[in-house]
Amino acid sequence: MENDLLKRVRKIEIRTKGLSRQIFAGEYHSAFKGRGMAFSEVREYQPGDDVRSMDWNVTARLNAPYVKVFEEERELTVMLLVDVSGSRMFGTKSKSKRDLITEISAVLSFSASANNDKVGALFFSSKVEKFIPPKKGRSHLLRIIRELLEFEPQENGTDVGEALRYLTNAIKRRCTAFLISDLIDFDKEFTPNWSEALKIGVNRHEISVISVFDPREREIPDVGLVKLKDAESGEELWVDTSSKSVREHFNNWNNKAASVIKNTLLRYGVDRVEISTEGDFVKGLVTLFKNR
Repeated sequence: MENDLLKRVRKIEIRTKGLSRQIFAGEYHSAFKGRGMAFSEVREYQPGDDVRSMDWNVTARLNAPYVKVFEEERELTVMLLVDVSGSRMFGTKSKSKRDLITEISAVLSFSASANNDKVGALFFSSKVEKFIPPKKGRSHLLRIIRELLEFEPQENGTDVGEALRYLTNAIKRRCTAFLISDLIDFDKEFTPNWSEALKIGVNRHEISVISVFDPREREIPDVGLVKLKDAESGEELWVDTSSKSVREHFNNWNNKAASVIKNTLLRYGVDRVEISTEGDFVKGLVTLFKNR
């Protein structure tokens, strides 16, 4: 069993490391490198300096105006916020959502590593299941891949807001965060439960969303009477998919969810890409990088 896991980890490393080297390193670099600013020093105020950079403590102590000087950060921290709720196991095409999420996370990790950035991960369901602090090194990246492959959450639900709040509290310096989730987490009025947490999070960090989905999650085919199970709540029910009203209700719910998510992300200026289990994720990630 252990050998099989190591073989799977190694297979993903070979495939995704090659992709990150050949395709993503340059795109990643231009999209994310040097976008953060770190404090460098304090110097005396000069005409033309932005008054918002004033260091009032030093100014008061020395009785002369001083400003804070910032410089571009050459090293970034990349955080992967991975939704490990029950729905990630779904898949009707060549791979499950879990498999696709693992490959995407591995490519992002190796792309960041190629630029000498630290990488960390946070797995969440209806709670934060696991936090892997950001570090560098091949063994660290392989640990993240291994966890993605074998980790089993204690809960099956989804709480995106809790993951965002944890990120804000755990990572103090500005980082680049990839939130890998379908964001299906609403209250009874169809308001995203994660809206306020995202509003706070984008003021601290650069957050991008990668939504992995399976086509059958968005459209029910006419195949008669079938038993469906909610992967997160465990609830089962029989559904007559031959009913036009049933299919319309399902489609209307999905359309409303998609609209609410899209508008919320636009409001806070968050980039997003949707990647299907039946497609090639390479194009989706390149699009995400180029749109930044």
